[in-house]
Amino acid sequence: MDMNQRGIEAMQEGNFEEAASIFSEAIEANPNDPISYINFGNLLSAVNELDKALKFYDKAIELDEDAATAYYGAGNVYFNKEKYHEAKNKYEKALKKGLDHGDLHFMLGMSLQNIGQNRLSLPYFQRATELNEDDTDARFQYGLCLAQLDLVDEAMKQFQTIVELDEEHADAYYNLGVAYAFKEEVKKATDMLEKALNIQSDHLLAGHALKILKENKEQ
Repeated sequence: MDMNQRGIEAMQEGNFEEAASIFSEAIEANPNDPISYINFGNLLSAVNELDKALKFYDKAIELDEDAATAYYGAGNVYFNKEKYHEAKNKYEKALKKGLDHGDLHFMLGMSLQNIGQNRLSLPYFQRATELNEDDTDARFQYGLCLAQLDLVDEAMKQFQTIVELDEEHADAYYNLGVAYAFKEEVKKATDMLEKALNIQSDHLLAGHALKILKENKEQ
């Protein structure tokens, strides 16, 4: 087993000091290998040493400008620092360099959303759900995006899939309730909102929506 693999395993087991020691050794043994710098950057990100992590990702990119995972790691650092424009740029670079996994598409979608470009985030959330059909976080954001674009039926399909994957997803039931209310299907809307509240009794939005539905029914 090579040093990088040993370091990754130590990191996965929560032995961060051991992992740091192994990655340092790997860098000393082969200072021109970008993988060791990326791994050390991932370790530093995991312990929230974000500025230090960024230096390691930058060094990896300096050694190999096609190191897609280094751009992805740097994107995560910027996202965690709430620098969403910078995060978007790094994620786009990772995509351009050939990285195509669900987490990258999800994070690029989240970055676009955080800078107010909801419409542009839609295809990335869609791609994230295609690459990982069980990712309820990506599917939920995809559903929200569809709803914001008034694609209510398509949004409902996503929320329905979520509650099939996770019966305790209160927010998905809430959004189904809102969608049914929008379609004036009051009984179904009420059922969905009550399910949300059964799961999360302090779900303020669901409680408020249910109250409005009942008031309208009484009038």
